[in-house]
Amino acid sequence: MTCLAILAAGGAVYWYWMQGVEPARAARPTGPAAVPVSIAVVGKQDMPIYFTGLGTVQASFTVGIHSQVDGKLEEVRFTEGQHVKKGDVLVKIDPRLFQAALDQAKAKKAQDEALLASADKDLVRFKTLVAKAVESQQNVDRQQGTVDQLKASIAADEAMIETAQTNLDYTTIRAPSDGRMGVRLVDPGNIVHANDAGAIVTLVLTQPTAVMFTLPSRSLDDVREAMSRGPVEVTAFDQDNRKALATGTLLLVDNIIDQASATIKLKAMFPNKDEKLWPGEFVNARVLVGTNNDAVVVPSAAIQRGPDGLFVWVVNTGDKAEPRPVQTGLRNESLTVVTSGLAAGERVVTDGVYKLKRDAPVSYSAPATAGAGRNS
Repeated sequence: MTCLAILAAGGAVYWYWMQGVEPARAARPTGPAAVPVSIAVVGKQDMPIYFTGLGTVQASFTVGIHSQVDGKLEEVRFTEGQHVKKGDVLVKIDPRLFQAALDQAKAKKAQDEALLASADKDLVRFKTLVAKAVESQQNVDRQQGTVDQLKASIAADEAMIETAQTNLDYTTIRAPSDGRMGVRLVDPGNIVHANDAGAIVTLVLTQPTAVMFTLPSRSLDDVREAMSRGPVEVTAFDQDNRKALATGTLLLVDNIIDQASATIKLKAMFPNKDEKLWPGEFVNARVLVGTNNDAVVVPSAAIQRGPDGLFVWVVNTGDKAEPRPVQTGLRNESLTVVTSGLAAGERVVTDGVYKLKRDAPVSYSAPATAGAGRNS
């Protein structure tokens, strides 16, 4: 009897345990778990059309300051990095030899003028004597030649004076333009020559300044069309293409395409009042050639590339993911224009796509609308 009681008690416990296990098993989900993703709502906005090319900053005026005469560099009147005005004295070269040459040329002219005065008087006397048949015409002609020769000598003296004066003026080197001085490469006391290859210093004018950059040749027609409508805005960004440095206007498109690289050169001018553009600096030049009005846009992160081309993961009304092929147009740093395959208001996955497959359920927080809060 004792054994039967124990078996009955054990059976009861087993029956109650099985009753608890079966409901627990029935409560477990039978479908796949929802994939956590981030999504955005497809939006519409005016999308600016930009072309971006790598370029370099160039001063609007660059000149190497050289000596035009030989001599000792006597005095430097500028400070490295100083802003100067056109006509400011930059350098003085020892002027004594050139002053002496000028004085000598002036003295030679005075001498020849004195000889001419005497020869003119003799010519007048000879002509008077010829009229009285006392002097021969041959002597008159000879004296006329002497007078003409002295006049030519005086003309040469005047040219020598002008040359000597010019060389003397060259001993004072003045700024040919407004601008900023660079590093001085020759110190006072050195001998400089007119044929020196190196400059004493370089002067650059950075207000305004230029940016030379290149674009693919296929963009030429769009750029020229934009120029025909009016001034074309160009924005210069830093090398990382994140920070806008200055805004200017497209000046010209080069007159020939580089066939080796299939690119075209362009030049833009910037007022550069704050001198954020520095000569020799690499920048990214962004040209605004137009605006795509009322374009369908999605975050660029939503665009995926597969074996059949571009596609996006769309979240349907049942909160399940499905891939959909799309065609895209222009893009900026965060948005891409979708020309076909999507409509405004649809939801696309922007993060977590690596876990998705067709008809996979997804979970997400409230999505943002692509382009919302952005200026057109």
